[in-house]
Amino acid sequence: MNNGLTTACLSLLDRLKQSVQKHPKRITAAVATLLLTGGGGAFAVASFAPDPADLPVTTVSLPVQSLAGDEQLSSLVDMPPFALYRSDTTRGSDTAESILQRLGVADPAAAAFLRGDGLVRQQLLGRSGRSISAETTDDHRLVRLTARWAPDEGSQFQRLVVERKGDGSFASRTETAPLTVGSRLAGGIIRSSLFAATDAASIPDSVAIQLAEVFSGDIDFRRALRKDDRFSVVYETLEADGEPLRSGRVLSAEFQNGGKTYSAIWFQPPGASKGSYYTLDGQSMRRAYLTSPVEFSRVSSGFAMRLHPIHKTWRAHLGTDFAAPTGTAVRTVGDGVVDFAGVQNGYGNVVYVKHRNQHVTVYAHLSRIDVKKGQAVDQGQKIGAVGATGWATGPHLHFEFRVNGEHRDPMTIARESESAQPVPVAARPAFDRLAANMRVQLSSAEQIMQASAE
Repeated sequence: MNNGLTTACLSLLDRLKQSVQKHPKRITAAVATLLLTGGGGAFAVASFAPDPADLPVTTVSLPVQSLAGDEQLSSLVDMPPFALYRSDTTRGSDTAESILQRLGVADPAAAAFLRGDGLVRQQLLGRSGRSISAETTDDHRLVRLTARWAPDEGSQFQRLVVERKGDGSFASRTETAPLTVGSRLAGGIIRSSLFAATDAASIPDSVAIQLAEVFSGDIDFRRALRKDDRFSVVYETLEADGEPLRSGRVLSAEFQNGGKTYSAIWFQPPGASKGSYYTLDGQSMRRAYLTSPVEFSRVSSGFAMRLHPIHKTWRAHLGTDFAAPTGTAVRTVGDGVVDFAGVQNGYGNVVYVKHRNQHVTVYAHLSRIDVKKGQAVDQGQKIGAVGATGWATGPHLHFEFRVNGEHRDPMTIARESESAQPVPVAARPAFDRLAANMRVQLSSAEQIMQASAE
C-alpha cells in the first residue's frame, strides 16, 4: 500500500512539473491572484474593528494640594530683589554700548552717562586689557561698574568706579589701592614651542619669557627644545580686589630637557639689596653675561658667513641679529661702563659697553639711545630700543661681542661665562627652608600638569 501511495505522489509531482513548464505565465497569474485575494480578506477582517471614537470616555478628577498653601498671591509676586554680577576684560574697540552688552546691562541711562563722562572716556573706552565688573539689579539696570588696571611697574593699581546715586543719576571717581601678591602653580609639555606650551597652560607670556631667561644658561631655547620636554613653574600674581591683574616674578621653576632636569628658585638673602636665581642646592644661576640683549626674541642672522642684505656680497657676519619690532627694549648683557653712545657709520645709533677682562659689547641700529658715555650700567639695564638706523633693511638689533678687539660668537661667550657666588653661608638656613617649600609646590605643579595632560 505504501509503495502504491508513493508511486501516486511521484506521478502527481511529475504532472505538476510538466504543467509549470508548459504554462509558466498562467501559474504565475494564479499565484498572484491567490495572494491578492488573501490580502483583501485580511483587509476586510481588519476593517470590522470598532471605531475609537465610539469607545466610552471616563473623566477622573482628583484633588491636588496647592504648593502655595495659605500664602497670599501678593506675597508670591512681591519677591525680594537680588543683584547680578558679571566680569569681563576691555577691548581696544570698545564703546559704552559694547561694554554694557557684554556685562549683561540693559540700561540706556547708564550708556548715555558712560558716553559723556570724561573719566570714563579717558580711562575706559578704547582701553584694552582692563578688568571690568558690573553689579546690576534683577532687571539688568546698572548699580555699579568697576574697572581696574595696574602699571607695568609699581605696587599699586587704579580703580575707576561708576555708581548709581540715590536719585537715579550716576557719578564716577578714580581711586588708588595697593596690589596684593598671590601665587599660582602651573606646568606644561612642549609639543612645538615654549610659547605654544605656555599658551595651552594659560601661562602669561611674561612668565614664559622669564622661564626662557632663567634657564638660558643651561638650555638653548631656540635649538635644543625637544618634543615632550616638560616644565613646572610657581609665579607671583598681582591682584586687585581679589582679581589678578598681571603676573609678577617667577618664584621657582623646573625644566626637563633632553633627559636632564634643571631647577631654579628666586632668593634674596636677608639684608641684601638684590635677589637672584639659584639651583635648589644653592648654586647661583646668574652668569657674567646674559645670552640675549633683548627679551626672548628670534635670531634672524647668526655669527657666520652670509650674503649681506645691502651690499649683496658674501662676508663674515661678526655678530648676531635679533629680529624685533621697533621700540623693543634693548638691555646690556653684563655690568660695565658705556664707552660710546651716538651715531657711527653703518651701525646708525649704536652703544658700546666696556666690561672687565677687555670685553666689549656693541648694540647697533637703535631707534633710541637711553644712556650716555661714561655711565655705569648693570646687567639687564635698558640702554636703548630696537630700530633700523644705519645700514639696515628692517628693524632689528645687531649685537657684537669683542674680546681684546676680536669678534666672538655672543651665544658661546654667554654660556661659557662664569657663574656668580653661591648662597652666602649666613643665609643658608633661610634658603634651605624656602627650597624645601618650593620643592613641594613644584611637585604640586607637576601633578597639575600631568592631570591636565590626561
